[in-house]
Amino acid sequence: MPTVLIVEDDPINIRVFTKILKKRGNFEVLCSEEVVEILEMVGQGQVDAIVMDVSLTNSVYEGQSVDGIKITQILKANPNSRDIPIVLVTAHAMQGDRESFLASSGADGYISKPVTDHQDFVDKITQLIALNQG
Repeated sequence: MPTVLIVEDDPINIRVFTKILKKRGNFEVLCSEEVVEILEMVGQGQVDAIVMDVSLTNSVYEGQSVDGIKITQILKANPNSRDIPIVLVTAHAMQGDRESFLASSGADGYISKPVTDHQDFVDKITQLIALNQG
């Protein structure tokens, strides 16, 4: 059963994403917004895909406040984690945001919040995992 890591600072979004991923996608779900913990889970091979909030408020790495874009850049720059699919989720859905966030982060996908099409959410993650494992 594939494992999805949710990197999110809003407890309601964590609950919603977890429920969708477990019930519709039959995924195992891990949650963290602690960068060191995220890097450890990914480094230990515990994660098949990541759902990454763009606007994190509590995440710190090496003494610096970091957002989901920066964490994605860190993961994509590391040979051990660069191939793990990362889907950005954000309420920032202005025209051009999708392209800008994907280009600057190196993420593999983008979904705007609120997530209203639960099956599409699961399908995107499933496709990315399949492509990565294929």
